[in-house]
Amino acid sequence: MPTPDNHDLAGSTDFADDGISIGALLSVLAGHKDKPLLFSYGGRTVKPGYHVTEVKAGAFAALDCGANPEAWTELFIQLWDVDEDERTHMPAGKFSAIIRKVSEHVALDPVARLTFEVSDGIAAMQLHKASAPVIRGGEVHVALSPRAASCKPRDRWLVEQAKASCCGPAKGDAQPCCS
Repeated sequence: MPTPDNHDLAGSTDFADDGISIGALLSVLAGHKDKPLLFSYGGRTVKPGYHVTEVKAGAFAALDCGANPEAWTELFIQLWDVDEDERTHMPAGKFSAIIRKVSEHVALDPVARLTFEVSDGIAAMQLHKASAPVIRGGEVHVALSPRAASCKPRDRWLVEQAKASCCGPAKGDAQPCCS
């Protein structure tokens, strides 16, 4: 993404192990609208009465610890992990409808970095990334895992090291490049 002075900034694709995007998640859910949607985190499944309490979209510009400019878009979905009114887990189609309703008022980038904010209303909110949905036993399961801090310059260096070791100059016969 170019800055006003036409310098390229690292985009969201530079985040290590980012999880699934909202576009990819909604694409999978489209084929399973009537199935219950269950999120899990911290070794347990969200309670059947969970709510999507807020959906936020943002464009961020920052400077990383190596003084490199960064820019990305991010979508935050807040889950309130409560058991309320003898409800069952939300159908995948209802979750998709909530996101669609938000998109009527807020521009949502389908490839934006996706972060779930989860709390039971008592404990502090925790930030999670989502894995690809798994269909199991007539339910859609999405595993959430903590979103850890990282050093982007180090992450980029590690990626380059891996490429160099796989795709570097071959000794003898040419090596196929890993992509």
